[in-house]
Amino acid sequence: MAMPADPETDAVRLREAMADAVAQGGVLVDPAWRAAVEAVPRHRFVPGFYLPADERDGQGLTVWKPVTAELDYGRWLAAAYSDTTLITQFDGEEPDWKAPVVRSGGAPTSSSTLPSLVVRMWADSEVAEGHTVLEIGTGTGYSTALACERLDSGDVTSIEVDPRRLEAAADALYGCGYTPTLAVADGLYGYWPEARFDRIVAACSFRSVPPALLAQTRPGGKILLTLSGWIYGYARVLLTVAEDGTAEGALLPGAVSFMAVRTHAAPAFGNPAHWAAGLPDKPRPAQHGPERLMAATDEAHHLRFLVQCGVPNAQLITVGEVVHLVDVVSGSAATLTSGDGGWDVREGGPVRLWERVEGILDAFDAAGRPGPETFVLRVCHGRQLLQHPKMPGLLLPNQTYTGL
Repeated sequence: MAMPADPETDAVRLREAMADAVAQGGVLVDPAWRAAVEAVPRHRFVPGFYLPADERDGQGLTVWKPVTAELDYGRWLAAAYSDTTLITQFDGEEPDWKAPVVRSGGAPTSSSTLPSLVVRMWADSEVAEGHTVLEIGTGTGYSTALACERLDSGDVTSIEVDPRRLEAAADALYGCGYTPTLAVADGLYGYWPEARFDRIVAACSFRSVPPALLAQTRPGGKILLTLSGWIYGYARVLLTVAEDGTAEGALLPGAVSFMAVRTHAAPAFGNPAHWAAGLPDKPRPAQHGPERLMAATDEAHHLRFLVQCGVPNAQLITVGEVVHLVDVVSGSAATLTSGDGGWDVREGGPVRLWERVEGILDAFDAAGRPGPETFVLRVCHGRQLLQHPKMPGLLLPNQTYTGL
């Protein structure tokens, strides 16, 4: 007779194997973080999640299949202890994991981030015993549990904007014996009741550094967050906050992306064809084509971030063989069409979007195509300026997001 499934026992070996896999990537340098990975039962935090099917639906959308212990115990437990991001929610709708359904498409709005990235974020924040920590984006609670295991529950505060997500995370955390301070709150505003913090670490991305986070960090404290935008360029930065409330820090190397804080999500732009219809008929040759931004490379990932600092309200959309840039704030637009001799561009509105993109690409090339770690972000008196010794400074969007 087969023995009944026991995830508490079966998971021990899988946790050790996952720790080995993460360590091979060079993340688990600190033995204390390895011990945390080996101790925290990730399966408790992901009772259900979605994995992509091999096939797409009739409209070409990704088919997402639910995975739970009841549906497929082996697959569920193996995936829980893989170094993989597990999608737990789409479009802000909490699934019923007792009766989950297959779904097509949708925008992921919550997940259990791959463990190697979770540990990397905590390690990169230079958090140490005795530090008080604010985590923005509790999600499933797995990252919170690692922090509690590594530090002390009494030093960890974690906030989540979605009350249903927080309730599920709280059940899992308390069930594992972790007792951090938890609250439903918007990460844009931090969490004043527990401030000030030695470290603030965000498991979501922002278009610019929220001022409240600076005010809630002790002088000498550090903020680790991911910056993003509507062209889906990302950069991580570790800021050190000074006595006067200003902050400065270099971008960190590597390509990492996080879901945007919900109030910073890109707005709907309508029909790209409507935007294109109002552009001048006569095109000009483009100095740079859009493939430099759209390639699946670390440099393209970095370039998208630099470019969106120059056109912070633009969105990049491809329809067929035409690439559109649409700026819903200024009313500007541009289209790029591939021809025999390269790309042709038409643009109109108060901001010459592609012309500004070309200027950034020219400056990037002239500077020797510098990597992220050569850029410094300075936050001072309401201005957030990204600087490089060989490139003009780039302003991040202001807090009202109405342009530069």
